[in-house]
Amino acid sequence: MLRPLAIGFGLLETLAPERIVDPAERLAFENPDDGRLRSWTLPMARLEGLLFLWLLLRKDSGPSVLRLPLGALGFVMALLPRTALEFGLEVAYENAEELETKSWVLPVTRLIGALYLVLGLLAMRADGSEER
Repeated sequence: MLRPLAIGFGLLETLAPERIVDPAERLAFENPDDGRLRSWTLPMARLEGLLFLWLLLRKDSGPSVLRLPLGALGFVMALLPRTALEFGLEVAYENAEELETKSWVLPVTRLIGALYLVLGLLAMRADGSEER
């Protein structure tokens, strides 16, 4: 059931990343109209969507392909949410220092990181049960 939703999200990110970015900016920033995306941010989001779809649609790979990226990203986001958030903003925006995130963004970054870490560990566990 989650796979079709994930595929839908991957398609949306590939075909129309601004439909994700625009609402996310409105939700996360006190000053969403001030953000200036770098010229390559949306093309990179499209590439991320393609990679996500490719990983989801491959028949020969199970959850193992996601284990390391999810675990590593989750580890950093859970333990160093401010650093992860600042890095992400710096990479995506020309004027990251001018953007003011809402108060809930930092704790949610930590929560999402913990979720990614758990998913990475579950993928590792799924690999072990597939090998038996």
